[in-house]
Amino acid sequence: MTMRRRNLTVTACVAFGSLLAGVPYVSAEDVAPRDWLNRMASAVQTTNYEGTVIRLQNGKVEALKVVHVITDGVIREKVLVQEGNGLEIIRNGNEVQCILPDKKSVLVEEWNDQSNLFSTLPASDIRFGNEYDVSIVRHGRVAGRKAILLAIRPHDGYRFGHRVWLDIVTGFPLQTTLIDDAGDTIEQVKFADISLDEEIHASALAPSISTENFRWITQPRRTITAAVESTWNAANLPNGFRVVSIHEEKLSGRAVPVMHILYSDGLANVSVFIEPANSNKIARRSRVGASNSFSVETDGYQITAVGEVPAATVEQIATSMQPQ
Repeated sequence: MTMRRRNLTVTACVAFGSLLAGVPYVSAEDVAPRDWLNRMASAVQTTNYEGTVIRLQNGKVEALKVVHVITDGVIREKVLVQEGNGLEIIRNGNEVQCILPDKKSVLVEEWNDQSNLFSTLPASDIRFGNEYDVSIVRHGRVAGRKAILLAIRPHDGYRFGHRVWLDIVTGFPLQTTLIDDAGDTIEQVKFADISLDEEIHASALAPSISTENFRWITQPRRTITAAVESTWNAANLPNGFRVVSIHEEKLSGRAVPVMHILYSDGLANVSVFIEPANSNKIARRSRVGASNSFSVETDGYQITAVGEVPAATVEQIATSMQPQ
């Protein structure tokens, strides 16, 4: 490059910089945390993606290959576990096929969750200032993409905290972490690499192995009746929780319908199942990953509360349920 051309280039850059100086710069911090949550909720519902996920759950770390496509509101997804028995999950709408290569079996179930990766994501209707505070912590990079970290901190010990890394361009959650009251990680989902909104061929969603000679097992579908009036309520409900829905369900192996009351604070959810007690011994307390449950017998009924909340929360709700 000649001296004259170099000077012209420098002059052009300076002129362009002067032009930009008149344009207001909007940083990620200028976007309110609630608006980030709105962007995230929209991105999860509309974004196609493909990548590798590292998931920490139950003290175990596993790598997953994930392909996720949404067409006309219908979710199609493939999750392939990279270790162990090579479990493969194929989803088409609400029907899910769990392929177990080592057992040469396919378990067909019905799911209603938006995604098995993002079941604990916060919603934009959290009542900040009452039960939670939310703040922007810092910038960083996740899966090679620029991201911003949101921290959601509870005011008491009845709910978990969240740390969520969002892609700055799209708002898509690149890493989510569930935090207990001691600041320790309970569960984490993190993309190691990801492609967002790129064309995904239909073949990427097909099973990786042939299931022609596999045994197919279909789980009975869960039958949900219309909303019903509850004759039960929680006398000592933790602050912020409220009834979201009440209905009856016909569950597999149950002779009579089970009443299902869903409580939520906008982020944490607790399901309470009420059914006639039987002669079987009640398992009072159990935990799987971030999910805790507590069962108790009251007035001839078995009450079970379960949710991704601390053990004290489900115990308090279950033991305070009483007929009206």
